[in-house]
Amino acid sequence: MTHNTSYSDDWKDIRWKQLQKTLFRLQKRIFKAIREGDKAKAKRIQKLVLSSYAARMLAIRQVTQLNQGRKTAGIDGKKALTFKERFELEETLKLKTKTWKHQGLREIPIPKKDGTKRILKVPTIADRAWQCLVKYALEPAHEATFHPRSYGFRPGRSAHDAQKALFLHLRKSTNGIDKRVLELDISKCFDRISHQTILEQVIAPESVIKGLRKCLKAGVNPEFPNQGVPQGGVCSPLLANIALNGIEKIGEFRSRGITYSKCVRYADDMVYVLKPEDDAESILAQVEEFLAQRGMEISQKKTKVTASIDGFDFLGWHFYVQKHNGKFKSIPSVENFKAFRDKVKHIVNNSNYGAKVKTIKLAPIVRGWRNYHKYCKMDGSRFSLWHLSREPSKSSKNKRPSTDTKQ
Repeated sequence: MTHNTSYSDDWKDIRWKQLQKTLFRLQKRIFKAIREGDKAKAKRIQKLVLSSYAARMLAIRQVTQLNQGRKTAGIDGKKALTFKERFELEETLKLKTKTWKHQGLREIPIPKKDGTKRILKVPTIADRAWQCLVKYALEPAHEATFHPRSYGFRPGRSAHDAQKALFLHLRKSTNGIDKRVLELDISKCFDRISHQTILEQVIAPESVIKGLRKCLKAGVNPEFPNQGVPQGGVCSPLLANIALNGIEKIGEFRSRGITYSKCVRYADDMVYVLKPEDDAESILAQVEEFLAQRGMEISQKKTKVTASIDGFDFLGWHFYVQKHNGKFKSIPSVENFKAFRDKVKHIVNNSNYGAKVKTIKLAPIVRGWRNYHKYCKMDGSRFSLWHLSREPSKSSKNKRPSTDTKQ
């Protein structure tokens, strides 16, 4: 390889599917070892992942080509790597994975709904690649231990699974009309997670734990030197899931040999579905104790108990049970719809864009919003974008469109 075009050709010639199969084979062995209770075997296989060429190359590809925030620069100012630099990073990871020294983080303030700001802490591309490599080793071990009612930032799970879980809890056949919902909000979750809690629970070789300690220390708030997971890191959501794992067991009960959980959790957002006889204060006290052991606390302002017929917002949806017939319904929440509408308005009202550019920019936004809410009740004029993705039926081709389908 003597010039950039040859590096480019070499990168394009890599058999990515083969590398994914190799990595997945190792990850399955880790998962199986943990399920069998053999942590020592799992850690030996994790070492194989960390020293694997396939895992290193896939980690670099993930952070330089596939991740949504791939063009966000870290503290070194680099937004992208050339093909040559990607191969050089692979060599660096090969030599220094066990002794990785994490650089500082670039802080980016992000506005929140309540007018305050949260600080997004972005690692360098090299640090992101190391974190991604570590995630490949950690994830299968902890997937074997995670609770089934946890849906956020896990492979093969999504917000739609949480939506279905709430449907199963609140549908008519389970008397959802009589139930209440305990809405929980953790105050500054990512900023308050105890480092000691995470490192004690992580299933990994000692070299990884040392590297994670450096990673956590790189993004700490000086006021809380032993707390916080940097938002913006590749492995941060996984570490938060590790810290919060087990909170779903609070309030569990068994019936006919099956264990039922009242909790539905998506990362740090969660709700507890309560029957009329359940004590909300008792469950809340147990949750507070669980969080206190991990350095976190509940936001009293946003934590409340709501009747299912009054409805509640969760993950961008508004869930409620109809009072007259007991049927469960979900629609986009008011805040979610406003955010979507503002995005559309910003593009439509922009005089710098022509009709074609507006169409190109609007298409993924509208499509993404519709796909996210595809299992919602979307009739009525507010949400009537459905006709855009439907072929007109033969019987309706000659009919005038209904007035409630106009935006």
